[in-house]
Amino acid sequence: MVMKTEISRGAVTAIDYVCRAGDDAAPYVELHEDYSVSYVRKGSFGYRARGESAEMVAGCIVVGRPGDEFVCTHDHKICGDECLSFHMTPAVAETLGTAAAWTTPTLPPLPELMVFGELAQASADGRSEIGLDEIGLLFAARFVDVVGERKRRAPLRVNAHDRRRAVAAALWIDAHAAEEIDLESTAAESELSPFHFLRVFGRVLGVTPHQYLVRSRLRRAARLLGEDDAPITDVALDVGFADLSNFVRTFHRAAGVSPRQFRQLAKGERKKLQERFGAPH
Repeated sequence: MVMKTEISRGAVTAIDYVCRAGDDAAPYVELHEDYSVSYVRKGSFGYRARGESAEMVAGCIVVGRPGDEFVCTHDHKICGDECLSFHMTPAVAETLGTAAAWTTPTLPPLPELMVFGELAQASADGRSEIGLDEIGLLFAARFVDVVGERKRRAPLRVNAHDRRRAVAAALWIDAHAAEEIDLESTAAESELSPFHFLRVFGRVLGVTPHQYLVRSRLRRAARLLGEDDAPITDVALDVGFADLSNFVRTFHRAAGVSPRQFRQLAKGERKKLQERFGAPH
């Protein structure tokens, strides 16, 4: 069962998808009706489109293009997933960038996109003063920029057992992101050697376990920065960063702005980000 809540209307429409399908749900072919960029905020599912397959976990991005068929699978024994999806008209999609960006079916968890996904979620929840349509455009513009910077790589073949192990490990990392986690302890959770675990995780999810850990921490930090006025040092420590300088440097590299500037954006000070990413005013 999929529950959809339409949050805004116009050239950009935000839809909150909550899927409660389990591993007994039969997959079926669906169709994208418009251009969309969806942020996976919780759970996991398999996604097949344009001849490619990917395992989706928190922080991943699903890209829609009108007329494209896709199939979602739920074989991880995880009940459901949640996504915040921004749908836009062809005219809006064209203003954001090259058509080639919309041929990318999915993206792995990338810090450049996750921090804005969390800001979009804060806006949807009423925890940010920036408009949901505005952050939707900023999010989509950032997506187009990121795709333009990345080189497409041929997907690696992995078996179903490895996919399930990698997804389970990602969920475990996400749940323990504020703690001290290393490769050996995470591999032990998956009952694999560190080397085998590193190889399997990277092949399935497109990032290393440590990259996913850091990005889980960045997602939480973006959420906290939009929610309250806690000192930035406290935010850094709460999400698992050992020191402030490392957090500020990592967050700035991901978002293109400092944590303080990101908080200002969440409070409605949009001009700097509009200028930075070229999003429509």
